[in-house]
Amino acid sequence: MNSTDPKITEHDTEAELLPALRSYPSRLFVETTTRCNMKCQMCVKQSMGSGLKEGDLSRETFQALEPAFSRAEAVVLNGIGEPLLHPDLEFFIRRAKELMPAGSWVGFQSNGLLLDDVRAESLVKAGLDRICLSLDAICPDTFRKIREGGEVEDLEGAFRSLNRAIRRNPGSRLQIGVEFVLMRDNVHQLPDVLRWSASRGVSFAIVSHLLPYEKGHVSQIAYDYNTREAVELFDKWRKKGNELGIDISTFFHVYHCKFIRTPEEQRMVDFVLEMISEARSRDIFLHLENLMKRDTAMADELAKTFDTARAIAEESGLDLRLPGTSPRNERTCDFIDNGGMFISWDGEVHPCYFLWHTFQCHFSGRKKYVNRKVFGTIGDKGILDIWNDSRYRAFREEVLRHEYPFCSNCNLVPCEYIYCEEFEQDCYANTVPCGDCFWCMGLFQCLS
Repeated sequence: MNSTDPKITEHDTEAELLPALRSYPSRLFVETTTRCNMKCQMCVKQSMGSGLKEGDLSRETFQALEPAFSRAEAVVLNGIGEPLLHPDLEFFIRRAKELMPAGSWVGFQSNGLLLDDVRAESLVKAGLDRICLSLDAICPDTFRKIREGGEVEDLEGAFRSLNRAIRRNPGSRLQIGVEFVLMRDNVHQLPDVLRWSASRGVSFAIVSHLLPYEKGHVSQIAYDYNTREAVELFDKWRKKGNELGIDISTFFHVYHCKFIRTPEEQRMVDFVLEMISEARSRDIFLHLENLMKRDTAMADELAKTFDTARAIAEESGLDLRLPGTSPRNERTCDFIDNGGMFISWDGEVHPCYFLWHTFQCHFSGRKKYVNRKVFGTIGDKGILDIWNDSRYRAFREEVLRHEYPFCSNCNLVPCEYIYCEEFEQDCYANTVPCGDCFWCMGLFQCLS
């Protein structure tokens, strides 16, 4: 397991510390609104059990964040809703830019429906540095299916307006990007989306996998549940078994149901147990059922698509961020590691995207409950006081150790630790739910 020692010495300065251990947050994720003008099928707002309330960030709450702006590297002005619906968005951008240090940036993600020449001009003049538009297909029918209420032409117009505004304001630092949510229905469209976007002034692209909030969306998952290390080890042993004439496909039935085994059956069981023993010695979690049912065709298609995407990005100069094709064995949390702090529209403070809102989803074939984690409310307490609170700091230090079980690859799934309605601890006694976090596994990405 990876381990980061959160201990510091008296000789450390603020700049030398890990961002999560400094006395101030380095990145602020500020939810401007939970209202939206679309009904996208993959959005948590459309799921049952989310309990989301609609509301807008007030100027007073935003201004209460100002003590953290002077050392913030980034301010990201989005959450569940559509930022362009907030009438004070340009005020937020302008004020943050006035207080933030040189080299920092302000940005947000958007569906782009409200972007016309007038709005693009006002965003550029306010000092916006990055905008990331949702684009999951350029085939009109696929786009309508995924982004209910939108059309590809809307994005075409948004790109034109943004590029015009940049040309009219030569000093603008605005970078235009796209976010592509990957699912089985649109995997094949990723290369075309990247080419189409690059030809319209897009400079960066973020690709993320689908998080299925509803059971009916599980069939759209394109990633592999198994880690690359697990697949490599399993394939090695399966090949060895074939060479020895050992068929491991009946392992579960023989191991659990047959107390009296033939010599050949016992040989097979011993063979699989030896494979499991090697996995444990190498700290690799094996979920044998998932490995045996693995969709190799989808895995191969995704790998080829990503290779093509990388080639297109290199050719066009596009800054491309791809997710993993499967969960990564080595864990990191970009949000905690980089000193992120998340503020909801109502002023509640949270540690990361995963624990920003309460929702239900489906993962590894099971319903999963995620409850938001709150460390304070802006207004009741100062933003830096909340950040430096001993409970919040202890949470970040525990995350930094990166010592979590690999829940999606565990043969004991579903277990009472992870799939209960109220998470208290995992089987390693961690009180942070990172062992089953989609971002920690490298499957999901956001503007950050």
